[in-house]
Amino acid sequence: MPPSVAPPPRLRADACPGVLAPHDAADGALARIRLPGGVLTAAAARAVADCAARHGDGAAHLTSRGNLQLRGLRRDDPDALSVLVTAGLVPSRTHERIRNVLASPLSGIAGGLADVRGVAARLDTAICACPALAGLSGRFLFAIDDGRGDVAAEAPDLCWRARTATTGTLLVAGTPVGAVALADAVDVLVSAAEAFPALSSSQWRASEVPDAAARVAAALALPALALPTRALPDAHERHSDATELRDCAVRSPGVGGVLRDDGGRALVVAPVLGELAAADLRLLARLSPQVLVTPWRTIVLPSGGDPEALAAAGFAVDADSPVTLVSACAGSPGCAKSLADVRSHARALTLSAGERTHVVGCGRRCGAPHGAHAELVAQVDGTYATEVVSGDGRYGDHRPSQAPQAPEGTA
Repeated sequence: MPPSVAPPPRLRADACPGVLAPHDAADGALARIRLPGGVLTAAAARAVADCAARHGDGAAHLTSRGNLQLRGLRRDDPDALSVLVTAGLVPSRTHERIRNVLASPLSGIAGGLADVRGVAARLDTAICACPALAGLSGRFLFAIDDGRGDVAAEAPDLCWRARTATTGTLLVAGTPVGAVALADAVDVLVSAAEAFPALSSSQWRASEVPDAAARVAAALALPALALPTRALPDAHERHSDATELRDCAVRSPGVGGVLRDDGGRALVVAPVLGELAAADLRLLARLSPQVLVTPWRTIVLPSGGDPEALAAAGFAVDADSPVTLVSACAGSPGCAKSLADVRSHARALTLSAGERTHVVGCGRRCGAPHGAHAELVAQVDGTYATEVVSGDGRYGDHRPSQAPQAPEGTA
């Protein structure tokens, strides 16, 4: 959309779910747990497992923003909330839904230009301490990119992206607006977010605000940047053997073993369709004091974990596993708008998929990944329409297809 063209106004209130403000789905209340930087400690993993097993549908579901969701909850169940609050997963009642912070998962572990470990936690603290940010949309997204371009490719509203070990660039809706030192990244991101309400009326995202980048730069008195694309670290450059590039989209890190910069080994795994049963969460808690949830529905175990135990539990541990190529929306019966039980159909694809595929129950296409992929969209007649999405988000090649048959015992 040209920056001078204003998008149509939002006609409804932002209903993005949280823990304190769950969404009423067909299968019960849905609560979204924010994990700034994707950090999930062993204690928090056990708390989520307990909540899922005792109060929900028995599983936690990974989201495309590196968060967790619990489904099948009772809205009037105070015990479910208390478990999560006690575990420290809801540090602010006023700012809960805006704690959307991505960070390069392998930063400080393997590759990247700067070590941004801990920056997401500091940004989260600063966001929660700023009263003016409580009114931001629950869809507003921050990102801290260590230079490899992974989370910068996830369309954040505000992003700090490294250019060297100590310097970087502020990006507003993907547009560079000023040079910012790593030491100042948190303060500048908060200041930029504070400027946003004055620039918008009913808009939820920076990309919806005409000339947002220039207006934020002016509000912060940042010098205008006229950097060519190549002045920033190339998003297609391999900074380590853990950076995986698919069809112009950065998907880092890829599933499998990762050689750490210190010579050790980390491990990246993927649960089938991004679902973590309570037992899976407890296994992760036993294997690692902390894991990192990525926006690609994968999990990083910084110290490597136990690949055999994880594989036995159903995790994909190898890069060539078709599990890594398939995702799906909630589908029925969890979503009343869905035309099909898409997750059962998607499970069939996890056995043999050869291309990145997202299976959805309606035209809203919830949870669709960034970058090139095929979308199977459920139709009212029980079939699916295949729509190919290019790396720039454009749709093409519409064709009908049959629903994949769910393998026996997985429906």
